[in-house]
Amino acid sequence: MGPLTYFGEISTEWNYVIAIFIGMAFGYIMEASGFSSSRKLIGVFYGYDFAVIRVFITATLVAIIGLLYMGYFGWIDYSVLFVHPTFIFSATIGGVIMGFGFIIGGFCPGTSLCALAIGKIDGWVFTVALFVGIFIYSLVFPFIEPYYNMGDMGHITISEYLNISNAWFTFWFALISVAIFYVTSVIRKKVKEVRY
Repeated sequence: MGPLTYFGEISTEWNYVIAIFIGMAFGYIMEASGFSSSRKLIGVFYGYDFAVIRVFITATLVAIIGLLYMGYFGWIDYSVLFVHPTFIFSATIGGVIMGFGFIIGGFCPGTSLCALAIGKIDGWVFTVALFVGIFIYSLVFPFIEPYYNMGDMGHITISEYLNISNAWFTFWFALISVAIFYVTSVIRKKVKEVRY
């Protein structure tokens, strides 16, 4: 039963080793998917490339369905899984800021590291700016901490908030995902026709 480290199936040390290999595999998949290219990433905002949305929705859907089935077969204990606390106000403001940063710089934090790893100059510039931003944020955080904690909803999942079962949430998420895939493919075709 999982989580494996919580129940002592694997040691903390082995957990770190496994995490390194998973991280390397994740980085390879990101690079192979073209996520080190700011032009490909920025395409989602201009309607000519929705690979970012499709990859992340697919990854989320696979994880959700995987957790659902592992819970069904008793392979994982939901009660000991960590759920990050939700702060609606700061999450909304942070999402807007990150969105603008994504549009302006062409990367998100993870993809900038992917570009940096293969030596792209724009990846280096974005990553340096990222750490400068983190440093400035750490300096101003004591002054904005009350705003950060606004809208604290605690450790809640979307299914708990909507008061539906995990199975129903997975079902609706899958339907919405299919709809998003269809709509983005239509938009991409229209934009491609206009561009060419």
